[in-house]
Amino acid sequence: MRRVWAVLPFALVGVALLLAPATAGPAWWNLAVQVVLFTLAAAVPGYLTRHVSYVDVAWPWGLAGIGLVTVFTADDLNAATVAIAVAYLAMGARMGLWSLVLTVKHGWWTPGSPKVELPRYQYQRRRWERQGFHNETWSVQYEIWLQGLANASVLAVPAFLVAADHQRPLSVWSVAALALWAASFVLESVADRQKQRFAARGTRGTCDQGLWRYSRHPNYFFQWMQWNALVLLALPSLPARFHDTTPLVWVLLTLGLFLASWTLYVTLTKHTGARPAEYYSLRKRPDYALYQATTNMFFPGPVKTPREDAE
Repeated sequence: MRRVWAVLPFALVGVALLLAPATAGPAWWNLAVQVVLFTLAAAVPGYLTRHVSYVDVAWPWGLAGIGLVTVFTADDLNAATVAIAVAYLAMGARMGLWSLVLTVKHGWWTPGSPKVELPRYQYQRRRWERQGFHNETWSVQYEIWLQGLANASVLAVPAFLVAADHQRPLSVWSVAALALWAASFVLESVADRQKQRFAARGTRGTCDQGLWRYSRHPNYFFQWMQWNALVLLALPSLPARFHDTTPLVWVLLTLGLFLASWTLYVTLTKHTGARPAEYYSLRKRPDYALYQATTNMFFPGPVKTPREDAE
């Protein structure tokens, strides 16, 4: 039952995208793209190996797919539509290329090689045990298709709302939202690079330098801020949809826009982001508990003394 309630908001928003005349075309194309991509790149290999990690290949390339669908189905390629499509392509390609590196490193696609599940999905199995889920095959497919459904519904809402707003000029609001997205994209890359340089030096302990001095997961925070920027970019396009669809569908589209931000926040802080990462960091790094006590988990902030409450 818990899993049904988790799927329901995504399913309702997905149906709303398919029913709204202005978004139906790209929504149907996107549904087809996500089904094919997740089936071939994640569901089939996940079924054969009982590994969820393949979804880390399908999900980012699914974002790139949303960007391509936005471009090829738009009736009018105005500046805002092109900008949001490029944002999806950039986010998807950045993470997608890294996922291909991981596939080589862990031998996911090499016949006969041992398949190594990513730590966040090893942690997910602990959740399954606590929640009483014992069917591994079903649980693997559920995790994979939940992310596929997110791509087909709430995560596509910002792009399709902007693309449907044919008469929209590139306003000051739009420029500000795009500037926020670009800054967050760069800062996520900076955080990742700082962590890589720290690891390359062979330094033992926890990286607490650069952006990592102010947040234990600055890369996740700035990834979330990119989605907030896309939501802000799409907000002015909401009123135009009120007049060409039913009130219920419009409410669901509005809900979907805000769920895009909320979904990424929950994912990056609890589901496959910070929580499983910190579970293993505490076991590998003796100084990580002190780092938790002095540094905010997600939102950047000043360094605290150990006596203060950790975030």
